[in-house]
Amino acid sequence: MRRHELSDQEWSITEPHLPQNSRGVERVHDRRVINGMLWRFRTGCSSSDIPDR
Repeated sequence: MRRHELSDQEWSITEPHLPQNSRGVERVHDRRVINGMLWRFRTGCSSSDIPDR
């Protein structure tokens, strides 16, 4: 786990509040997306500086 990622405990609290059924486009891994958003907010970088990973 990296410094800016959700811990397993934080994820277990967050996951039940996410939508389970979606139509149309297949969902990507929610934890990865949320970790990316948190990294962006916590570092304050511009969106063009977001790493590819």
